[in-house]
Amino acid sequence: MNNTKTMKAIVKTEEQVGALALQDVPIPHLEKNNVLIKVKKTAICGTDVHIYKWDSWAQQTIKPPMVIGHEFVGEIIELGENVTSLEVGQIVSGEGHVVCGKCRHCITGMQHLCRKTKGIGVNMQGIFSEYISIPASNVWVCDPNIDEDILSILDPLGNAVHTALYFDLVGEDILITGAGPIGLMSIPVVKRLGARTIVVTDIAPYRLEMARKLGATEVLDVRTEKISDVMNKLNLKEGFDVGLEMSGSDIAFADMVENMANGGRIAILGIPSSTARINWNKVVFNSLTLKGIYGRHMYDTWYKMTALLQSGLDAEISNIITHRFHYADFQKGFDAMMQGDSGKVVLNWE
Repeated sequence: MNNTKTMKAIVKTEEQVGALALQDVPIPHLEKNNVLIKVKKTAICGTDVHIYKWDSWAQQTIKPPMVIGHEFVGEIIELGENVTSLEVGQIVSGEGHVVCGKCRHCITGMQHLCRKTKGIGVNMQGIFSEYISIPASNVWVCDPNIDEDILSILDPLGNAVHTALYFDLVGEDILITGAGPIGLMSIPVVKRLGARTIVVTDIAPYRLEMARKLGATEVLDVRTEKISDVMNKLNLKEGFDVGLEMSGSDIAFADMVENMANGGRIAILGIPSSTARINWNKVVFNSLTLKGIYGRHMYDTWYKMTALLQSGLDAEISNIITHRFHYADFQKGFDAMMQGDSGKVVLNWE
């Protein structure tokens, strides 16, 4: 471990656009139920970009100065006095949602529904740093045979897996709105789960081409094409069976609702505006099901995601990592994310 009492970390320093700085901050105190981890790699999330842009959500949620970030892989270097289930030297990632452990949902195995959830790098200090201390209950011991770059993005991959697994996809026609990193991750997952056709929409040509390479049946730029045109091309007369809304776009959500088959099911991971309008007559009279997805199902998603990676999904997910930088060059990583010409961006802390 570092013999000094400080470490390098990426800090949101002020309440304004940008305002990220590499600073020396105290190495976190190791509480008795926590583990201290030497960070190896981190990945930039769309949430981190929201914090960078200082949008309305960030303004209401983030309290600078604070270390941001929540996607990581690292090595355990010290155990809190109460921790007996883990070992020094293990390669680990971690669940980014810290729950209370006491409420009805937590004690009945539904921790992902805890109303007192705190997000690492959002409501508490993050992991864009050389060392982190997190509760042992949040630690996920990784398969060391899986590449560390992939292990650094288990958090967002878990979002994709949670969303894709919610509805039965075998033989179904799937519409994915949004080809951001999580939308892209969902494509090979959906394909492995037995989808018949996979249509992906976005407005970024770079990411649509990535979607095509990852196995989408059809991709379309909604600025110049209509979903109905692709449906005609694929001879989908009744609409899509399952929708995965990954964009957070009000327009994309409304378009998805309009193009679902009767009895269609929509899993919503993206966050439309609070005033988003959809055709509720379509929802009611066509018996559509809308399901909101938040984070990962703790810890069922982590087990299933690991099994998928071990069965070959890792080779496909590796293609979604397009940029790698040293942590000191974090600005280049944020620039790549905001330009849209990227998949996942990984920062190396070693």
